[in-house]
Amino acid sequence: MSAPRDIRRCALQALYQFDVGNADDLDLIRASLEEAPGDDRAHERGLELANDAWARRSDADEAMADMTPDWPTHRQPAVDRSLLRLAYYEMMSKRTPPKVVINEMVELAREYSTEKSPMFINGVLDKLYRQHRAELDDSSESTGDDATDEPSTTDSAPVKETPDPAEA
Repeated sequence: MSAPRDIRRCALQALYQFDVGNADDLDLIRASLEEAPGDDRAHERGLELANDAWARRSDADEAMADMTPDWPTHRQPAVDRSLLRLAYYEMMSKRTPPKVVINEMVELAREYSTEKSPMFINGVLDKLYRQHRAELDDSSESTGDDATDEPSTTDSAPVKETPDPAEA
């Protein structure tokens, strides 16, 4: 079994690459993940998770716009933007408990982003959680013991869409 944090690290790396314009070159992204933490399964699951989050990036950006009026998506560091998109997808997929998602993204921000990023990520995700608490808590309770910190992935096909330069 692949470690959830390794899967998220791979997803973050792939999302970052999608964001900087490599969304149409999955071979390049797969090759870059060979040096990433985790085993081959973590790399594939991370890429799947990134594909799913990338497909929902417009929803994530829209949801976070009101929460970050001084830091719109296009002004956020690419790592932070990728963390927020990944967190949004994981929280809204309702497979991973929201508090686990928040904690994981803060830890990844500490590891990969700026000194102020963990506080920024925590603040934004806390607002997102409070805004959607009722629906997110209902899903966590309904899944009971099935809720996991394992990132949610699906068997969706890779996204071939080229990112909009205005979003980078």
